[in-house]
Amino acid sequence: RRVPASNQKLLLSLALFDRLGPDHRIPTRAAARDVKRDTVIGDLWLIGRGDPTLTGAEAGYWGDLEATTLAELAGRIKRSGISRIEGHVRGATEYFDDDFDAPGWQSYVPGSYVQLPSSLVVNGNNTVRSRPERAAAAALTKQLEKIGVQVGGGPRAGVPRGSLTPIAEVRSRPLGEIVAYMNRWSNNFFAEVLGKALGADVYGAPGTIEKGARAIEGWVRENGERTVANDSSGLSYRNRVSPRTIVRMLGIAESKPWSKHFRGGLPAAGEGTLRYRLAGLDVHAKTGSLFNGASGLSGWVRSVRDGRWAEFSILGRDYPKTIEDRIVRLVSRARIRVPRPRMPRQCDEPMRIRWRHSTALGTHTEGRLLNG
Repeated sequence: RRVPASNQKLLLSLALFDRLGPDHRIPTRAAARDVKRDTVIGDLWLIGRGDPTLTGAEAGYWGDLEATTLAELAGRIKRSGISRIEGHVRGATEYFDDDFDAPGWQSYVPGSYVQLPSSLVVNGNNTVRSRPERAAAAALTKQLEKIGVQVGGGPRAGVPRGSLTPIAEVRSRPLGEIVAYMNRWSNNFFAEVLGKALGADVYGAPGTIEKGARAIEGWVRENGERTVANDSSGLSYRNRVSPRTIVRMLGIAESKPWSKHFRGGLPAAGEGTLRYRLAGLDVHAKTGSLFNGASGLSGWVRSVRDGRWAEFSILGRDYPKTIEDRIVRLVSRARIRVPRPRMPRQCDEPMRIRWRHSTALGTHTEGRLLNG
């Protein structure tokens, strides 16, 4: 097992797609305890579920990935008939914990290589060092007042109590597009926000970095392999996985209905983090590197001999990326042979077990499985 660096994002992506599907859209809602006619009695609550693309009003903030905007949510609140909020706009803080560290992170990582992963986000939290939920509430307040909705008090954050009545909602672009953007540019912030969202979905709120890592470990274990995960982005120097495990997980992805969607979302030659690499190859792969020299490249390359996709994974340390590229070119020229399923050796007993897909094989004798 080796340090995967940002190849960790591959495992996160696979676990997310298997759990939520590429068509899942992450909601951001406005709700209140009491509404009378056109007025919110008390506070308006802004409730996030981990949409990393959320911005105030800049739909193009993430380039070719359309962001979810609080301006659109404000418009929907007004169209629902609300023209006045008696109290404050409050950002809900209960869905994610405010943890901002992981085993194996260097001291310079938080704030420099990843921003605070929160359930409510404003512009990647790039200018928010603490309380992003309050910053999101401030951005929504600004957009509401801009279109003529009166807000009685300044923005706040907290935990909503009691039942709330939904007023309006916006949803992110499909998860498949968000994951593709994350992998194309190796965005650590997206990875940790989505990791917390995965952890909250699997283990319940609040989402944490540790729960996200545990969900990745659990998905790999369910599929017959082992990994040591401490985060979702790959920034931890204590993550461990073998190239064989990554190859096997990519092979399992091939059997999923979302396999082509996932593979197509990884950077191709000349795209994203592969901008200056692997020219001329039909390849989709994820890069990874850390300051200790750890480097990785994992994904698929199409054989030029027979057109088959071949999974590959290269994890190493202190060698040039040109070596990785050379290996991928060698794999692309290989003839890919798919072995026929092996039939088990015939048993002396009258009963013969002929399972084509099995993890144990042998003769059942006196309550024991021999050769198993």
